[in-house]
Amino acid sequence: MATRPAGPHVSAWRPAVPGIAEVFHAHFVDHAYPSHTHDVWTLLIVDDGAIRFDLYRHQHGALRPSVTLLPPHVPHDGRSATHQGFRKRVLYLDTSVLGAELAGAAVDEPSLPDRQLRHRIHQLHQVLAQPGDAFEADSRLAFILERLSLHLRRHPPALAPPVARGLAVRMRELLDARTAEGITLREAAELLHAHPTHLVRAFTHAHGLPPHLYLTGRRIELARRLLLAGQRPAEVATVAGFYDQSHLTRHFKRHLGISPARYRGRPASAQVVVDDRR
Repeated sequence: MATRPAGPHVSAWRPAVPGIAEVFHAHFVDHAYPSHTHDVWTLLIVDDGAIRFDLYRHQHGALRPSVTLLPPHVPHDGRSATHQGFRKRVLYLDTSVLGAELAGAAVDEPSLPDRQLRHRIHQLHQVLAQPGDAFEADSRLAFILERLSLHLRRHPPALAPPVARGLAVRMRELLDARTAEGITLREAAELLHAHPTHLVRAFTHAHGLPPHLYLTGRRIELARRLLLAGQRPAEVATVAGFYDQSHLTRHFKRHLGISPARYRGRPASAQVVVDDRR
């Protein structure tokens, strides 16, 4: 069993994902937050321990496996409910993606016992921990926001709209045209006049994989061509749309089992075999 740090540990950053104001990971033993407010939503999951907090003069608790959602502009505090402290991961979400008019429902029920929602939040944190996968994070955030909205509006899930093959084709063409440049899910949805989550569902249904995986695959194909043309991995990473060489290497090894440098360094005969397979 891993030994937990004796003292507090905090990491925080702002990702390049529209709607996420901050990512905050923390381990606290005896720290207690005084009463305060945020002008953004606080989406929190607890990985270890438990948190006790007051929200608008009512006592609540946050612990695994529930999801805790604290609304903007509403006073709350926070402290460990045990002597061992707690570990938490937090997303601070702008009111541009989750409207402040939904705050009342979150005040009434800040704890959401939704395992699927928690799993999606966990997956998003994993993506955000590595720079460069903003499009995947954007897509995952869209489904989280959709599920949060259903909880806050207390509406049953709506029937999924019929899958539009034409929409999926137009999305594929857009990704092909913007392979290196990239695009946000919100921008794609606006250009194609579709809701973000419907766009992802339509694309996945039609092509068998979500848009972010398709885009990564297209970038890998571009990187392969550039490497075989003699460009260095560091140059290829930038030209092919990756965040940096480390980002390229991580995905390249996942797709092909070797690093870009080793792929580029293969003998000419092996390169011919690779080209003949196309």
